[in-house]
Amino acid sequence: MSLTLENVSRSVDGVQHIAGANITFKAGSFNVLLGRTLAGKTSLMRLMAGLDKPDTGRVLMDGRDVTNESVQRRNISMIYQQFINYPNLTVWENIASPLRLAKMKEPEITRRVKETAAMLQIEPLLQRFPSELSGGQQQRTAMARALVKDASLILFDEPLVNLDYKLREELRAELRELFKERNCIAVYATTEANEALALGGVTTLLQEGNIIQSGPVMSVYRQPSTVTAAELFSEPPINQIKGRVTETEVTFDDYAHHPLTRNLSDLAPGAYQFGVRPSHISLVPQNDDDLELAMTVELGEISGSETFMHVKNDHFSLVLQLMGVHQYHTDTPVKIYLPISKLFVFGVDGSLIQAPHHLSKE
Repeated sequence: MSLTLENVSRSVDGVQHIAGANITFKAGSFNVLLGRTLAGKTSLMRLMAGLDKPDTGRVLMDGRDVTNESVQRRNISMIYQQFINYPNLTVWENIASPLRLAKMKEPEITRRVKETAAMLQIEPLLQRFPSELSGGQQQRTAMARALVKDASLILFDEPLVNLDYKLREELRAELRELFKERNCIAVYATTEANEALALGGVTTLLQEGNIIQSGPVMSVYRQPSTVTAAELFSEPPINQIKGRVTETEVTFDDYAHHPLTRNLSDLAPGAYQFGVRPSHISLVPQNDDDLELAMTVELGEISGSETFMHVKNDHFSLVLQLMGVHQYHTDTPVKIYLPISKLFVFGVDGSLIQAPHHLSKE
């Protein structure tokens, strides 16, 4: 089954949630909606599911117009970030509930429940009640109830956001495997660029109800069409520096100068916006064309096994993503190294002109 949204818009109380969305999801595809909170991810999925109707446009399934069909008439499942299970039913009965509503015969219900429970590794929990489960087990149960229907469209609305890091990593890996052999469409919403990268498939970037870019995950990551797309698909957000190119050099914010290297030699003289991912800036030289900059530490954020270091000078501020724990006091002078070969080049209108030819694996 394919799913197509044609020029779909949706407003609530005069506030636009989705603006003229055009997108197609292919049968058997795994798709990620990536955007910040209130970007329109949930609104878009509710339109796909039939929970809401668009103000304009059409929703098509296999070319058939289902815009005015209710959710009950669409073969869909939806999984939310909250653990939605029936508290008075066992895990077995929770998983079986949509099959009973569909009046499926008992032998088929038994087969499907056992198969789905095995898939999600919750077989030993089938006779427990939700109150006896951990958060991860409750979410597995909710996922099993959605998957057992063999729905044509399965929607995941940030389903792992309330779980701890280890559980999230574990379930992400399982999700990829679960959908390798299914011919349904899976749509997964997240606010995290790293989660979109981990899940793979097709990524669609959303901002303020607008689809910014859509395509294979690594293609969108390596070739963001605009500055906005690059910001959304970078965690922390990509650094931006204004600059100017002449026939011999590149200058950043009328301050830092660097000879024009081979990767920038095709640029016409003029003004540009340059982007560099925080993970590509370092505290020691990494490349022959690195530009050394004298900066001052503003803030060091330790996040697990990484440190986000915020630095500044009198002209611009940058963020570095460093592996390991680094402790720097505020106002400490520090030298950083900007990799010229890894710069994204955008026009003054924000559109991509050139991406780095060789991006390191992240």
